[in-house]
Amino acid sequence: MHDNKSGLDPLLFFINVFYLYYLIDVMKSNFLIALTQLAAERNLDRDTILSAVEEALSSTFKKESLKSGHNISVKLDTETGDFNVYVVKNVVEEVLDSSIEISLKDAKKINSDCEIGQNILTGKLNEAGGRIEAQTAKQVILQRLREAEKDLIFKEFQGREGEIFSVTVVRIDQKKVFVEMGRAEALLPVNEQMYSERYRVGQKFRILLKDIADTPRGPELIVSRADTILLQKLFEQEVPEISNGSVDIMSIAREAGNRSKVSVVAKQEGIDAVGSCVGLRGIRIQSIVSELQGEKIDVVEWSNDPKILITSSLNPAQVAKVELIEDEKIAIVWVPNQHLSLAIGREGQNARLAAKMTDWKIDIRSVEPEESKEEKIDTKDKLFTPGHGEDVFRKFAEEQIEEEIEEEVVEESVAEEEVVEESVAEEEVVEESV
Repeated sequence: MHDNKSGLDPLLFFINVFYLYYLIDVMKSNFLIALTQLAAERNLDRDTILSAVEEALSSTFKKESLKSGHNISVKLDTETGDFNVYVVKNVVEEVLDSSIEISLKDAKKINSDCEIGQNILTGKLNEAGGRIEAQTAKQVILQRLREAEKDLIFKEFQGREGEIFSVTVVRIDQKKVFVEMGRAEALLPVNEQMYSERYRVGQKFRILLKDIADTPRGPELIVSRADTILLQKLFEQEVPEISNGSVDIMSIAREAGNRSKVSVVAKQEGIDAVGSCVGLRGIRIQSIVSELQGEKIDVVEWSNDPKILITSSLNPAQVAKVELIEDEKIAIVWVPNQHLSLAIGREGQNARLAAKMTDWKIDIRSVEPEESKEEKIDTKDKLFTPGHGEDVFRKFAEEQIEEEIEEEVVEESVAEEEVVEESVAEEEVVEESV
């Protein structure tokens, strides 16, 4: 490959040579070398770039063609670097406007296979080359190549929704976060962010490619940090037993950035499903927790017995008894009084996640009803509504942040008062000395 000693980006190098070539008509070999280099560096088809150049050159003659009434087409010779400007005319039976039409008889002299209604290239207009507007050509080339790159990116990621990628934050626009995925840029929208995560330019992490949206500006990659599938894919990457099929993930309940519950089952005898996910000294699960900025993850053993599964899902709370109303898929769970709050969790989170993971409506009660400690968590409607409960969760998170800010303000105020009191005390000491 040609060594670009200028140190410029291949596209900029190409544009610079384009200027030199078409403004002073020299360095044709460098033009073709730059074109080939650009195709290789940007992973674009050489014919795509040639088409962009030809379209750009056609645009530069647009004003001239409007004055003369001609339709213009430019063809680039890939061997010599020369370009020719042709007049395009439509083949008709009777010529009404000779600037844009040609008779079938005259057209047959140029191309014996032409027919009525076709467009053919007639005379050259190379003398117009001196009037080229390089700035216009540059803009058209840039626009066409960007469109070609976007199409290439679309093809590269099409069908890869659901995969995870390592990315870097490149810019933040208000609350929208844009990340770099190889040669592409992807959007991490607010609703796909983890509430507890604060983003900064240069930050690296893994994301899930959730969707490829079709926008007026071309295809846009939508990625997620909050989707449940991201957690599943992280387990597949970190736990070999999951990736090779020895252990299966049966269900996941997640409130991104705060807490998740994952049920797993071994597909081979002698394999500890939970132990495989946790890893020696917790190294595997800690890797996932670290990637998710401290999100707590409970891994439990899946069971076909709903009572056993529901009991495990409410960990770390102890369960005294579980009764099932199978027709309504309701589980009434009795727990010791001292474990009631633990079973329910803050803002009902533990019970809510357990209900989502087991796909059962869970009604939690204390085994000491005489103490009026009976409480219920009705999660029936939450099982099948994606994201249900997240509004409460986010509201709680926002309140926590506000409380922390208020506490900091109060602490600062108290500190200021103490400083003032010390100053007053010092003044009194000074007065007594006097």
